[in-house]
Amino acid sequence: MKMTEKPIIYQLLPRLFANYNSRCVPDGTIDQNGAGKMNGITSGVLGCINDLGVTHVWYTGVIEHAHDVDYTAYGIERDNPHVVKGRAGSPYAISDYYDIDPDIAEDVARRMEEFEALVRRTHDAGMKVIIDFVPNHVARRYHSDAKPAGIEDFGSSDYPGMFFSPGNDFYYLPRQKFAPSFSLGEGEEAYVEFPAKASGNDCFTAFPSRNDWYETVKLNYGVDYGDGSRHFSPIPQVWLKMLHILRYWASKGVDGFRCDMAFMVPVEFWEWAIPAVKERYPDIIFIAEIYDVNLYREFIDRAGFDYLYDKVNLYDTLRAIECCNVSAAQLTSCWQRVDGLGSKLLNFLENHDEQRFASEQYAGDAMRVIPSLIVSAMLSTGPMMIYAGQELGEKGADAEGFSGRDGRTTIFDFWSIPTLRRWLDEGRCSLDKLEPWERALRSLYGRVLTLCNSEKALREGGFFDLMYVNYQNPTLDPHRQYTFMRAADGEALLVAVNFAGHDCDLQINIPRHAFEVLGLQEGEADAQELLSGKDPERRNLDSSTPFATHVSAHGAVVWKFTAPKPADNKTETKAPCRTRKKKYSKQTKTN
Repeated sequence: MKMTEKPIIYQLLPRLFANYNSRCVPDGTIDQNGAGKMNGITSGVLGCINDLGVTHVWYTGVIEHAHDVDYTAYGIERDNPHVVKGRAGSPYAISDYYDIDPDIAEDVARRMEEFEALVRRTHDAGMKVIIDFVPNHVARRYHSDAKPAGIEDFGSSDYPGMFFSPGNDFYYLPRQKFAPSFSLGEGEEAYVEFPAKASGNDCFTAFPSRNDWYETVKLNYGVDYGDGSRHFSPIPQVWLKMLHILRYWASKGVDGFRCDMAFMVPVEFWEWAIPAVKERYPDIIFIAEIYDVNLYREFIDRAGFDYLYDKVNLYDTLRAIECCNVSAAQLTSCWQRVDGLGSKLLNFLENHDEQRFASEQYAGDAMRVIPSLIVSAMLSTGPMMIYAGQELGEKGADAEGFSGRDGRTTIFDFWSIPTLRRWLDEGRCSLDKLEPWERALRSLYGRVLTLCNSEKALREGGFFDLMYVNYQNPTLDPHRQYTFMRAADGEALLVAVNFAGHDCDLQINIPRHAFEVLGLQEGEADAQELLSGKDPERRNLDSSTPFATHVSAHGAVVWKFTAPKPADNKTETKAPCRTRKKKYSKQTKTN
């Protein structure tokens, strides 16, 4: 039987990841700062990524997007720099859905071949490939020079005299010239758009600001935002074009799509498109970027997504615990809020949109990540994602150009990432140039992420929140410590994390109900703390005696108990929570 896999996703932007230039200048051109290439992501580099426990690589920014570099010699139309964000452009302002971004190719004329080779290398390294699918908007200049025969460009048959028409690909602002709150240039160099099109962040005005997605144009999926009416029959042309694009990339060997701002596209489209793609490519996965907990169930049960971002629930709570003195007890509410969906929710601490954990705007210290990392990675069987450089404590401290000093790694500028540059060491993947703490941090990430699949209890086991029997425990501060259990096939993991700046010695209460729910027997067992890797010892795991463990400041423990085989009595599927009404008193989840 095939082992169930917990996806461990590593996000990287080739343009940044494989750039070794140590002398980048703010707002620098590609000639000044360079750009990482797909060929720089070698088999050796991919092997080192796989060693972290990674199962999927999300290549961000590989599809051609609006850019400042002149590639007209290769038949690629040039974008007007006044509607390109930064020197490199936004990876989410797609200018050709059927092509690879030329900035990341060593041989621009063979850019698609280089991408296909990268897919093969990734598969050979034992990992799968995820790319972005950007369905909600395109660059202000969209033109495909690589589209298959018979495919029309977006907007090529539009009638621009109407705000909305079921037959249009874009939304228009008749009789208005595109006039954002910044200069579009003068004379022959000026960018002119008349009539103006609506911008990608549902900005239905001709006058977007610099903070709007002014570099993009909103696509029309059949929703009239003027009166709210929906026009899905006959099937809109945008739907048909997008389905062809999805199947095109699936045919290239892509294993999954991270769907940008999926909730800004009608759920009816996903309900139609995802099954149509999976009919031909049944193993492909769809991940939705989504920011509304109230839409989670609809986008899983109806739309058919395999996984959803859990940003506004778990990520925001962990950040608030770290930065805003929010109680760790709120973590119980996090999983209760999405009870039954845990296996479908993708957890993360960083991505290209968020500030780096080690940045001065977030924790300010990469080594404080342990409790947040353990909770994100081990609370459920759903995917875990890290962002390239996170495992090295990257601070995102540069002011790169369009992206200022904001704690993020730019996606708009030609740049390199200091920690990755030292680790990659011109493709050698050496630890020699890393600080001792950086080596230790990378090793920690490797242990944690590898455990997610090597331990069946984490990969596919049940979950039990222990907080309800420990709120009045004098050794445990529920505002700074959090503890839970995971179990499968008679093996149990007891996890405790400590967000406090001081060590603690915990005496963790484990109720009899936990053993019943998780199918465990009480008694003496081999116990090993998995993060430290110390030798196993015999410990007692039962409901009559609290389990004693030391947890370091900003640390965690993961105790594994190899217990007798599961009891034959029937098990429950819900874990207890004292705060719920009686009908929810048995409330665990298998996530």
